Amino acid sequence: MIPNNDSPKQETPLTPSWFQKQKSRFLAAYRRFLAIEGDPHHIALGFALGLFIGMTPTMGFQMAIAVFFAIPLKWNKLSAAAGVWITNPVTAPFIYWVNYVVGKKTFHIQIAQKCIGDPSARSLLDLVKETPDILLAMTLGGIVLGLPLAVLGYYVSYALVSRYQKRKHHHRKTPAQDAIS
Repeated sequence: MIPNNDSPKQETPLTPSWFQKQKSRFLAAYRRFLAIEGDPHHIALGFALGLFIGMTPTMGFQMAIAVFFAIPLKWNKLSAAAGVWITNPVTAPFIYWVNYVVGKKTFHIQIAQKCIGDPSARSLLDLVKETPDILLAMTLGGIVLGLPLAVLGYYVSYALVSRYQKRKHHHRKTPAQDAIS
């Protein structure tokens, strides 16, 4: 039997790659962020606060800390919680390492490097003794990097949310409302 090559080929649906799935998730989160209701100024302030808190070595508590501070400041709690996700399981190792290096170099914090690569109990004890200095370097580096990031995050999020809300408001107008304005 001769195969019929004239019939239309059925295309098999392509399964999205990991990158495509992540891009889709990011875009969905971005759209949800833009749709947060409220004053763009307060949304942007909350987001900036979240970015700043996200740069501190407080993973696991960052969202609670950001919301805790957003409440008395009357800044947007949802955007503050969203901002802390700058530090997530994928980005945390890089961010914390950069914070550590920046804090150590900027503030000249002396930390012994003798425990790296030595799995002995003595080196583990040395590492535990150095923990306060390591956390200090990470915290100070997080502040140094978090402040400009928060300022940048404020202006970018304010512009994006304002533009989104203006477009949304413009599309909601009825023809009668449009004739009045």
